[in-house]
Amino acid sequence: MEKIEVIRATPELLAVRWERNIADNPDDPRWLCWRDQYIGYNESGMAHSYLILAQGIPVGEGTLLFSPACSAVRGRLKLADRNAEGITCANINALRIEKLWEGIGAVSRMVRLMESDAREMGITTLTIGVEAAETRNLAIYLHWGYTRFLFSEVEDGELVLYYAKDL
Repeated sequence: MEKIEVIRATPELLAVRWERNIADNPDDPRWLCWRDQYIGYNESGMAHSYLILAQGIPVGEGTLLFSPACSAVRGRLKLADRNAEGITCANINALRIEKLWEGIGAVSRMVRLMESDAREMGITTLTIGVEAAETRNLAIYLHWGYTRFLFSEVEDGELVLYYAKDL
């Protein structure tokens, strides 16, 4: 088994990961927009991204969104609530890993690091969304303790369920 590391993303490695995402989705121009958004969120402090590295190469990622200004949160303060007083709630977003690296616990390790960092920042609640049709992911999130149902919403034609976990 190759060495797997989970880290808070550096700007350089985050750019490498996004170029891999774009290369893997060449016919979908949304990936270019998402790259710019998520790199911008990291640069502005609205989010922190995390990476899964295999021999130093980014093969997976996830992002903690702090601000309701992030497009994936769309102003929903139940998901992320950064304001002048600080942050009490953040959203785990865009968890992805290349198929070759699935099933070895790397995403679980990344989420644990995200949770630990969130606690250190004084965040008391993390939220996560899952498409209702993604029953495997839903089972994983419930196993991780994201069991408090918040709400559901249709997004891009898909029913998305939102859950929370108190830290």
